Amino acid sequence: MRKMQVQGVHHITLTGADRQSSIDFWEGVLGMPFIFDQPNLDNADEGHLYFDPGDGRLITIFTNETRKPVHDRTPTDPGCVHHLAFNVSMATHRQVVARLDARGIAHSGVKDRGFMDSIYFKDPLGLLIELATYKFEPPRGTSHAEVMIEAHRIRVARGDNAIGEEHLADAIEMIVERSQQSLSEDRGAKNPY
Repeated sequence: MRKMQVQGVHHITLTGADRQSSIDFWEGVLGMPFIFDQPNLDNADEGHLYFDPGDGRLITIFTNETRKPVHDRTPTDPGCVHHLAFNVSMATHRQVVARLDARGIAHSGVKDRGFMDSIYFKDPLGLLIELATYKFEPPRGTSHAEVMIEAHRIRVARGDNAIGEEHLADAIEMIVERSQQSLSEDRGAKNPY
């Protein structure tokens, strides 16, 4: 038996309501360019809209003009999607609350998650959306995931409950020491004052 190694999310497809409300939310609220539109090749009664969430991958929406937006929370039963999280810059994240308030969209306010800050709100169909921003930049040539696994190991070794900024800073320092050479024999912390 062998694994089928994945290399990232190709796309996520959601069941939407009508075409225009889907465009209005995904492009008009979240700013995702509407990049193409075709019929749902498995159901001639539906459209299939494609949006770019900012990383070149795809969010796609099946639409049907007979479906209308509902505002109930989507199911959170086992096997159901709890929420979708999208990355935004810190500059954008700092504007999210005011911009949601200006539209009259209820939201959670900023939630400190230790390694990121998050804001939650529902789309017009009741799907929980998270806009998240990392509190750190990974060292050159590494990913957020690489920093996170190191921060996790540090957190566990220290017996801490959740990853915090100190774990992230220490993880980044460890990654830099491993990946970048120095002429110094002793790279430990010093006090030049």
